[in-house]
Amino acid sequence: MNPLSNSTPPIRPWYREFWPWFLMSGPAIVVVAAIFSAWLALSTTDGLVSEDYYKEGLKVGETLAESDRARAEGIVARMSLTEGLVRIRLSGRTESGFSAPPTVTVTLSHPTRAGVDQMQELVRDGEYYVGKLNLPRSGQWLVLIEDNAKTWRLMASVQLPSSGEMVVGGETPADIRSN
Repeated sequence: MNPLSNSTPPIRPWYREFWPWFLMSGPAIVVVAAIFSAWLALSTTDGLVSEDYYKEGLKVGETLAESDRARAEGIVARMSLTEGLVRIRLSGRTESGFSAPPTVTVTLSHPTRAGVDQMQELVRDGEYYVGKLNLPRSGQWLVLIEDNAKTWRLMASVQLPSSGEMVVGGETPADIRSN
């Protein structure tokens, strides 16, 4: 027997082996993903989180009263939205004291993406309120129409783009949770 034939192969350093690197790759990937997640969380805004949520909660009673006042006065808005132009025609019961204001404010809000919301003050031109408004992306939108004195407001959920005239307001309150 040759004593040299039973010799063991030379021992390689650990960093030249496959298994240590394979076993360390899992935790290394997790560390990289955690750093990326932390960067993403710190560099973007929380669009749905309000800084003054308590004050907004206190205003709920006021906004409900404004909606009730619009319903009591029978205010209805017929709205058409075309490329870059919004037209609104308001009507209401004159016996309840409704008179069309000189200007109204229209707000288009996306339910989940605050960055695409739009607000525009419209001036009355004859029987219509006319103004420029960018045609938003298709989908579900919340429409809020109110006078500048904030005595009444109309709110509805609409599907855009709409081919015809949208009716906002009336005797029955708009359910913004459905559709």
